[in-house]
Amino acid sequence: MERRIRQLSNGVEIPIIGFGTYKLQNENDEACNIIKEAINSGYTSIDTASFYNNEEGVGKGIREAGIPREELFVTTKVWIDDDGYENTINAFNKSLDKLGLEYIDLYLVHWPTENIKETWRAMEYLYKEKKVRAIGVCNFTVKQLEEIIGFSEINPMVNQVEIHPKRSEKELLKVCKRHNIVVQAWSPIMRGQLSSNNIIKQLSQKYNKSEAQIILRWHLQNNVIAIPKTSKLNRIKENIDIFDFHIEKEDMDKIDSINKNERMKPQKYENLYKVV
Repeated sequence: MERRIRQLSNGVEIPIIGFGTYKLQNENDEACNIIKEAINSGYTSIDTASFYNNEEGVGKGIREAGIPREELFVTTKVWIDDDGYENTINAFNKSLDKLGLEYIDLYLVHWPTENIKETWRAMEYLYKEKKVRAIGVCNFTVKQLEEIIGFSEINPMVNQVEIHPKRSEKELLKVCKRHNIVVQAWSPIMRGQLSSNNIIKQLSQKYNKSEAQIILRWHLQNNVIAIPKTSKLNRIKENIDIFDFHIEKEDMDKIDSINKNERMKPQKYENLYKVV
């Protein structure tokens, strides 16, 4: 049976697929109800962020799902407006309060900023104080990762970045592997934009799986933790049903050939921290 967890560099176990919550709303218990559906469908890793403005609903869903807290892996993130030492610690405490949890499993820096040294020092403090079980970053390039590794006392354990067949980030994956950093993919199926791709469609027919399942399985076999997001019940169940098949190497290569190093859309935050 395929193991559904990986170990971070500090030994903490992390599920190999997560559930994203971007754009889920607190209103009408949307976030709460969808989180409960996700957990009941088998997801044990829930990913949110202060920027998403839904930590209250996500936390409520986690508490109402009826699963012991220690069986779940909860991630949230500090936003760019809260960079710096004191701001990061304050932001963490606010997130913890909104989620209504006693601890966070993984706390991430959402985007790199010029104040990353002080922000990361706060992340290390939170980890040493056992407020979080693991710390990491999002959207860090190879150069930015090497920079933070150069000054950090504790290296990032995770780097969550935009990865999908049109942006495979092979070089970044190699660097992360060398430094024992687990890679997570946000927007792993490119919000459905790849469903009409001929290669993906052909493989969908070959393996009798949906286009999304093919892409998520591709991530899995590349040792990337995918974090798909959906609010549709059938898709919630479908996206985690990827453990009963294996993509052959020649087909993995076909998916790799789709790469164009393209983002899904321009990101206005990606140049806040420049490394020469």
